[in-house]
Amino acid sequence: MANTSARMLRLLSLLQTHRYWPGGELADRLDVSPRTLRRDVDRLRELGYPVDAARGVAGGYQLQAGAAVPPLLLDDEEAVAIAVGLRTAAAGAVAGFEETSVRALAKVIQLLPPRLRKRIDALQAMTSPGVFGGGPTLDAGALTTLAMACRGEERLRFDYTAREGEASSRYVEPHRLVSLGRRWYLIAWDLDRGDWRSFRVDRLTSPALTGARFRPRDIPGGDPVAWLRGRLAAVPNRYDVSVRLDTPGQTVRNAVGQWANVEDDGPQSCRLRMSVDDLAWPVMLIGILNAPFTVESPPELAVAARAAGENLLRGTA
Repeated sequence: MANTSARMLRLLSLLQTHRYWPGGELADRLDVSPRTLRRDVDRLRELGYPVDAARGVAGGYQLQAGAAVPPLLLDDEEAVAIAVGLRTAAAGAVAGFEETSVRALAKVIQLLPPRLRKRIDALQAMTSPGVFGGGPTLDAGALTTLAMACRGEERLRFDYTAREGEASSRYVEPHRLVSLGRRWYLIAWDLDRGDWRSFRVDRLTSPALTGARFRPRDIPGGDPVAWLRGRLAAVPNRYDVSVRLDTPGQTVRNAVGQWANVEDDGPQSCRLRMSVDDLAWPVMLIGILNAPFTVESPPELAVAARAAGENLLRGTA
């Protein structure tokens, strides 16, 4: 059975090149008879791999893309490349793929042997990812640890610095990682405080898996994203921003995504609203949108936008 399993993996590895393999050449590579090769191909089909076969003297086999994703067989270089790519996407390099990337990364990392994890960490340490939009830079290793804790339903310890600067140690049951407004948040049940809490991942350090499993609790309302939005809305920020833009609302929504609220104000205008502690982000959004605008509030935003425009003009003089 062990020899059969090893042969099946070797066959799958060859077929995953997606080239056309003549039956005789493939049988020689595996050192089996054509009849055994046909049986192995049939087993792969039963597992969900769509293998096409052509009969005759020039007959052979080729693996085609299927309707579902069957298990993949990766070599060391491919596994490292996928993990590094997922970490980059999780950092926000591709808008809309952050949460999906973290879930996939947690699955990949759990299957990798320690030697490959060390290679990934070394490569990550020697590269500097760019974060678009001024969002905080995250420790990819910490993000992966949090994702693994959520997926494995494993209790977690970490150090946390609150908004006011107060440091504390936390012991939690992690529920979900949520990407919102170019920031990552961990939603968890705080065991010491006996209540649900949200933690900004960029303020979290030294996350450690404890090995203690738990039965997940139901988050209030059932929707982690809605719960987080409601919780953040109750936290007062320094500035409530309102900007009227002479451009269709959908154009602005496509540009800002979930980072701000957009209200239609006629077919060719809209109003951008957001609550922030730092005006650099709305100033950058206004610049990206490149549309006529009027700052309604706060007055400090008008001053910041004017200063940014003057700085750009000086650079082109």
